[in-house]
Amino acid sequence: MVEKLVLLVVFFIIMIMVGVYARRHATNVGDFVLGGRSVGPWLTAFAYGTSYFSAVVFVGYAGQFGWKYGIASTWIGLGNAFIGSLLAWVVLGRRTRVMTNHLKSSTMPDFFGNRYHSKALKIVASAIAFVFLVPYTASVYNGLSRLFGMAFDIPYWVCVVAMAALTGVYVILGGYMATAINDFIQGIVMLFGIIAVIVSILNGQGGFTEAIGNLAQLESDIPVTMGQPGAFTSFFGPDPMNLLGVVILTSLGTWGLPQMVHKFYTINNEKSIKTGTIVSTVFAVIISGGCYFLGGFGRLFDNPTIHKEGGAVMFDAIVPFMLSSLSDLLIGIVVILVLSASMSTLSALVLTSSSTLTLDFLKDNIIKNMSEKKQLFIMRILIVFFIVLSVVIALDPPTFIAQLMGISWGALAGAFLAPFLYGLYWKGVTRAAVWASFIFGVGITVSNMFLKYIASPINAGALAMITGLIVVPVVSFLSPKLSKEKVREIFSCYDETVTVHKKKSIQE
Repeated sequence: MVEKLVLLVVFFIIMIMVGVYARRHATNVGDFVLGGRSVGPWLTAFAYGTSYFSAVVFVGYAGQFGWKYGIASTWIGLGNAFIGSLLAWVVLGRRTRVMTNHLKSSTMPDFFGNRYHSKALKIVASAIAFVFLVPYTASVYNGLSRLFGMAFDIPYWVCVVAMAALTGVYVILGGYMATAINDFIQGIVMLFGIIAVIVSILNGQGGFTEAIGNLAQLESDIPVTMGQPGAFTSFFGPDPMNLLGVVILTSLGTWGLPQMVHKFYTINNEKSIKTGTIVSTVFAVIISGGCYFLGGFGRLFDNPTIHKEGGAVMFDAIVPFMLSSLSDLLIGIVVILVLSASMSTLSALVLTSSSTLTLDFLKDNIIKNMSEKKQLFIMRILIVFFIVLSVVIALDPPTFIAQLMGISWGALAGAFLAPFLYGLYWKGVTRAAVWASFIFGVGITVSNMFLKYIASPINAGALAMITGLIVVPVVSFLSPKLSKEKVREIFSCYDETVTVHKKKSIQE
């Protein structure tokens, strides 16, 4: 217990010290929200990766999908790395930085308002972002507190309140810069931690070969495999189609999440994009691939304690039970690992939500002539409000982690992904198409919560995203176009001439 507590206290002290240090970088709105658009490649890459992966992945998703799909769940981690990280940086990184800087946009709703010349779109987008980031935050608290309960045997509510308070302190003090620096520190902890945990868990099962052999003996309880053994060690697992839905939601979904895309706004130069692409992809392969790979062995740890009275599996309890047999030192490292992942995600969520509500909803709409000082004050107040609201939901969560995450990601990515992606590349996107994407994205996710016409909220979220990618071009061809002059001026940012050294380009 002493080892675990010492690690925890040191971690907390470092996080707060970073917040105090970064306070001098948060004196105006641009610095508080975007770090002055001068964040380097390593900080940006780690901020992207650590915001991507939290206790939701390590505890909720790894446990649930590892149990369902076995070793094939590793495909989810690889999809996260190559679609959610590598491809996202290549497709979105440079264009997002250039256009948002040209439009002077600090948030995703602000981008919609300026790109499509519509204050109504900006206001509705900010409302969607605020409402659907709450369940995501609640799911992060839930996953982390289960590990704390296992490691320290302290009540759930104490874990939630302590974590919320600490996150609030350093975000309120230092804004985005504090978040980025802490993300880098937390990312280093995550990298070493996940490797140590995987090695320890597999050694406890007699090594990789023996663990695979034992897993291959288990019969699948999924109908498509008809109870045949070996399904959990097969290439695509016992249920490839549902596995594909999870890959789509958790990988492509990041392209439409405000707290993820926001990282591209802060890039400072071309080198940051190239370095960030590589670093964030390698980070995702190790962290996400490692989490799902570890979760794939979950059935080897089947135990009555992870089942409800009726026999149903408590997916959120699988990974904590797997880790409970580790040494005290390793458990301490695991707690810091998941705490790092979760706090980085939480800080991104609360900063995104508060800045969106302040800059896109309250400013010039509810509160006129809002000064820079007042904007900073209101953002800090809203950070507290958002944290308190998410804590209240987390203390009595309506459903298990993966469902909360699926609802949040499905609505946000379903509404935002298509109009954001097409808006960066295609001049022909119309306002009506953006409205249609918002309606379909939120509509599919919310209606499925009540009607349950799609059994899995994960698949509902994936459907919402794919629908948006189809609806936006179709509606754009059928609806009135934006002013050609305004659109030409927006896209002129890509044609501006810049001068670079030969080491950057060999063009004459």
